[in-house]
Amino acid sequence: MTTTTTARAWAITRGDGLTLGFTDHDGELQFQGISFRPDSGMTASALVQGTGLSVDNSEAEGALTDDAITERDLLAGRWDGAMLEMWEVDWRNVAKRTLRFRGTLGEVSRGSGAFRAELRGLSEPLNASMGRVYHPLCAARLGDDKCGVGLGGPEWTHETQIEALEHGRIFRFASFPAYDTTWFERGTLHVLSGDAKGLSATIKNDIASPNGGREIELWQELGMTPAIGDRLRLVAGCDKRSLTCKAKFRNYQNFRGFPHLPSEDWLLAPHVGSGND
Repeated sequence: MTTTTTARAWAITRGDGLTLGFTDHDGELQFQGISFRPDSGMTASALVQGTGLSVDNSEAEGALTDDAITERDLLAGRWDGAMLEMWEVDWRNVAKRTLRFRGTLGEVSRGSGAFRAELRGLSEPLNASMGRVYHPLCAARLGDDKCGVGLGGPEWTHETQIEALEHGRIFRFASFPAYDTTWFERGTLHVLSGDAKGLSATIKNDIASPNGGREIELWQELGMTPAIGDRLRLVAGCDKRSLTCKAKFRNYQNFRGFPHLPSEDWLLAPHVGSGND
């Protein structure tokens, strides 16, 4: 392909399967079953790709449009971690194309009607810590295959609707089933309906009042504030201690921690009377 007939095309796929195509050419391109639109105002900075295992580095930016990438979806986190592929393509014959980048969207910033997204290459996961950590607390996530607790029953999950909301993160309910106080602390709140549908957050505090009411507080606001009447699902929380695993979940046979490890204070303190004089 020649420089004068070369265009760039991007395909972005969200976690829910929605795929959008963009191009810096002045006409629409189509390949791989995707229509790459020229009217999105999306561009990309010069692509920097390392050799070996170095991390690819680039950015994409563009205008926020109602029918493409909207500010509401960005605030809701629906584009976090989306898969992105970038090609150089001959716009006269799209079969002549070269894949230049494949990775995910990283940190997204927005303002003045536009967004800017960091592009993370396929080698980015290699920066993550690997291997098992020896720690008194459980290494499993509540409800995963290693944990084995089924969270589908009413003992662990409660669905309700928002009755009162303060500061976007404190939910209050006039009546609530008789769960123990703090039952949902460290658990998860999922929004099931409304504009914030699909969003979730970790529960900071779960306080039961004497009159049967309940207050659920999140660590931080959701990306989009839900409305009164929206449906919620609350999932019980786990502090990952062996006592909680045994008493609350009756699941000690699957506990994935090491509760009898000596504490750091014990390891650092001089062993008085150990006989090693």
